[in-house]
Amino acid sequence: MDNKTPPGDRIAKVIARAGRASRREAERMIAEGRVAVNGTVIDSPALNVTDKDRVTVDDVALDGPEEARLWLYHKPTGLVTTTKDEQGRPTIYDDLPDDLPRVMSVGRLDLNSEGLLLLTNDGGLKRRLELPSTGWLRRYRVRINGRPTDPMLQPLRDGLTVDGQTFQPMIVSLDRQQGANAWLTVGLREGKNREIRRAMADLGLSVNRLIRISYGPFQLGQMKPGEVQEVRRKILRDQLGLGLDAEPDPEAKPKPRLQPRARKAADPTGARPVPARSGGGKPSANADGPSRHAGKPGAKPAGKPAGKFAGKFAGKSGPKPGTRTDAKAGPSKGKPARSGPSRPGNGPKSPRPRRD
Repeated sequence: MDNKTPPGDRIAKVIARAGRASRREAERMIAEGRVAVNGTVIDSPALNVTDKDRVTVDDVALDGPEEARLWLYHKPTGLVTTTKDEQGRPTIYDDLPDDLPRVMSVGRLDLNSEGLLLLTNDGGLKRRLELPSTGWLRRYRVRINGRPTDPMLQPLRDGLTVDGQTFQPMIVSLDRQQGANAWLTVGLREGKNREIRRAMADLGLSVNRLIRISYGPFQLGQMKPGEVQEVRRKILRDQLGLGLDAEPDPEAKPKPRLQPRARKAADPTGARPVPARSGGGKPSANADGPSRHAGKPGAKPAGKPAGKFAGKFAGKSGPKPGTRTDAKAGPSKGKPARSGPSRPGNGPKSPRPRRD
């Protein structure tokens, strides 16, 4: 007897991976005769299929598996977390944007609950996030009517059984009393149907508002009711390990690498470099660095002082190169010779006799 497992994956899993329905919904579709494999309608989910098989759902060919994606959705109150409601109540799918692909909710929030709800297009990811073994903490802000005390909430921390169903220990903190109501923060790691409301009712407390503020690492933050935000692929890779390392993130914008500002080599003389000009001016022979007038047309000769007080103080520290003096005049006693022309016919004046 051949006990080898047939190749491929279960038909319900393949349908879920294609984003057409969850596994449970796919099994219901199969039971209703809406699924066909290679042209033959099937009535049992106990069937494995491969890529060579042609699967149709409602006479529409099943697409290949889509890339796993995840969205954050701020569910408002008054919406049912289901695709169709038997009582005709509005569902979350009536509120989602039109350009959103077909998605499935990760867990549920009841009609009167609000806050963070995860949506995904991948059935395998949905199942993975819903498993209690994932161990992700789900935190809620809960408003109850009454004046609870910390000892009154202790049974929630210890774990209790309601109507034969055991609830795991919760993380509960009493935040504040606001009039006739009190606000609590409750954390739990498994989300059974109406778990918080039923547990509070068992203690004689009535919940009049319940807001989910986080689901594992994903936070509600400042999202407005009805708002949808897609989780970036890098975060999915880091938080869920979906093996996306080989594929670049199209949403990630490369950050410009900051380069240090270029610094010019310091001149040991301390002079500031002057950029070369197209006029091809010759550099000055000044030892302190190039002249700032070098290469300018009509520039004054290097070494000649400019301005009308150029030679006024030349004699105090010895004659400077280029200081104008009269060759026939005797040695000066610290006063510079006149720079203007002498009077006609007078010639240079003799120095005045020194008075004792």
